[in-house]
Parts: sequence; C-alpha cells; structure tokens
Amino acid sequence: MSPSLAFLTGPELLGSALVFGIIFGFLLHRGGVTDFDVIVRLFQFRDFTVLKVMMTAIAVGGVGIALLHGQELAQFHIKPTNLLAVGLGAAIFGVGMVLYGYCPGTGLAALATGRLDALAGLVGMLVGGIAYALSYDWVAAHILPVGAYGKLRLPELLGVPEWACYAGLVAMTLGIFALVRKAEAKA
Repeated sequence: MSPSLAFLTGPELLGSALVFGIIFGFLLHRGGVTDFDVIVRLFQFRDFTVLKVMMTAIAVGGVGIALLHGQELAQFHIKPTNLLAVGLGAAIFGVGMVLYGYCPGTGLAALATGRLDALAGLVGMLVGGIAYALSYDWVAAHILPVGAYGKLRLPELLGVPEWACYAGLVAMTLGIFALVRKAEAKA
C-alpha cells in the first residue's frame, strides 16, 4: 500500500473513520439533506436535492472504489445475493425513510446539528437493530434462503468488463440528472 494512503486502513488507525464520518456529516448538512422538509419533498416529487446528492455519491463512490481496487489499495468483500431479504429490507427502509423524514445517515447528521426530531429515528434504529439481532435465526432460516444466488457481481452476471459497469453507472447518473433538470424546469 502506498505510504501516503496508509492512514486509510489498519485496526490501529480507526480514528480516520471518525474523521471521515465527521466530514461526511458536514457534507450532508452542506448539501441540504439534513433538512426534514427536503427529504419529504423528494417523496412528493417536488425537490430532487436528495436524489442528486445520492446519485453523485453512488457514482463517485463506485468509480473511487474501482480506482482503489485497481491500484490494490482496497479489496472487494462481496456479500451473498438474497433477493427476498434485500427486497424486504428496501421496503422497510423506504417506509421508514418516508415516515421518519431522514435516512440513517442524514438523521444522525441532523441530530448533530441540533434537530431533536431526528432523535426519534435514532431510537427507532436502535430498536430495529436489536429486533433484527434477536430474530436473526428465524430470518436466516426463512428469509435469507429465498432468492439466494451466492456472491454475484454485475460484471460476471452480465458478462461484461468491469469498466463497462462503472461507465454504465456514470451514464445512468448523468441520465438521471438530465431527467431531473427537465422536471425542475417544468416546475
């Protein structure tokens, strides 16, 4: 690993996670996505700030991971594909986000800015995490096996080079930005 990037990893240097977490929270706040009303307006199709921030993060993160992996500064840790579990988790996450008005990251960042309404979500996240831990054996027996396809990645699944998936991700992001721009111009 490059000595200049050695601070990014290693059990003795976990403080970098705290620093990057604070930077991430600050950027969420500056991006405007720690505001309850901004997130609610996304689900009303009136404000696409959250969508733009998330798509930017996904595209930059995807390309960044590809570059780090290509330079052997990061390793992939592929989790098994479990379609029912992911579908149920996404539905629970989506309903929770609509009701709460924050996602977990923006909720914690909002709490750090003094938004006490975000405290309810923190309690909910802790209760949900505990409930999941207590029910994991049942989930593992009844939910995880449904639609379980093992460790899959899009390049192998689609039979295309890895760079093509990242290029597709960037193209998809730019396409979504173009659609959002059109929608905002009509409003």
